Amino acid sequence: MTSLLIVAGEASGDLHGARLLAAARRTMPEIEAFGLGGDELAAAGFDAVAHSSEIAVVGITEVLKVLGRARQIFRQLLDEVERRRPKAAVLIDSPEFNLRLAKELHARGVRVCYYISPQIWAWRKSRVRTIARRVDRMWVLFPFEVEFYRGSGIEAVWVGHPLVDEVPVLPQVWDQGPPPAGEPYSVALLPGSRGSEIDALLPTLLRSVELLGRELPIRPFLVRAPTVPMSRLEEGMAAAGVRVEVVSDNRFDHLSRAHLTFCASGTATLELGLLGAPLIVTYRVGRFTALLAKLLLEVPRISLVNLVLGRHAVPELLQAEATPERLAGAARELLLDPARIAEMRRSLAELRPRLGASGAAERAAAQLVEELSR
Repeated sequence: MTSLLIVAGEASGDLHGARLLAAARRTMPEIEAFGLGGDELAAAGFDAVAHSSEIAVVGITEVLKVLGRARQIFRQLLDEVERRRPKAAVLIDSPEFNLRLAKELHARGVRVCYYISPQIWAWRKSRVRTIARRVDRMWVLFPFEVEFYRGSGIEAVWVGHPLVDEVPVLPQVWDQGPPPAGEPYSVALLPGSRGSEIDALLPTLLRSVELLGRELPIRPFLVRAPTVPMSRLEEGMAAAGVRVEVVSDNRFDHLSRAHLTFCASGTATLELGLLGAPLIVTYRVGRFTALLAKLLLEVPRISLVNLVLGRHAVPELLQAEATPERLAGAARELLLDPARIAEMRRSLAELRPRLGASGAAERAAAQLVEELSR
């Protein structure tokens, strides 16, 4: 058997790690994978030392709440590395945790492969020197990342984005116009996949649709991420005094039928972009985290859709701008302006070609098998 460590610290990394593992095992079925992951990796036959939801938070003040448990998991992972002696490690995103782990793995002689690059090209570019010391191979999602990393002597391969295969092409989405007269607009809420995101965004989004509903006929609904317990959403709706329908299955089908989505910044913005579904990106973190991000960010936009397209194709309402009044007002303007919605859809149509051809997981798996076959 070939032992492999995989560390995925949040929901999207868990999904991509599971696809990578499944693809690699089609060529090398003897792989025995262990580490940190979620339900998707567990379903792929992964031996979890801990569940990724235990440390899946964003922001400095938010991280402090799980720091103790993160340290325990860090130590457990290293103990398992000592016991199982993996031939290589695949670290997925989550740079605060994984770059520290990479240092320890490198010291133990474990080859380190990084899948889904930390977005250091957006902030803290100086960390590329740290990566060069600790990471042996980098498998990146965006073509511009290759030049960035190779310029610092890091072996980088563009494998494409796995969401190209995950998100279906639904042609009917692109033709969707306003609802018939008297019918409601369908408005979706995507408040995130982490508990800290739900706490920060859900009350604001619920209040936003309440205000929007006073001006337009709407049918709001919330798409629950698998990592978010239904009880947490119920508590949030009860506290806000606003209830909306919650859907858990067939997320892409539901989102494709929405006239507009309020979406937490993250991987979900790319999912909506690939669907061609109009969206407003929003996000809120602790005040100290926001101040630090403002000082360190080196790009003029934060949503992945706008970063990949290189322009403000979709609105971003962040931090102080992420108020119910501002969000409801922006949504109203968009919904009542079919020309702007149509322009947004034309911009989103550019996303899929820029993310590469299908088969990203298979290409990453080929790189992994090559590494394990050394």
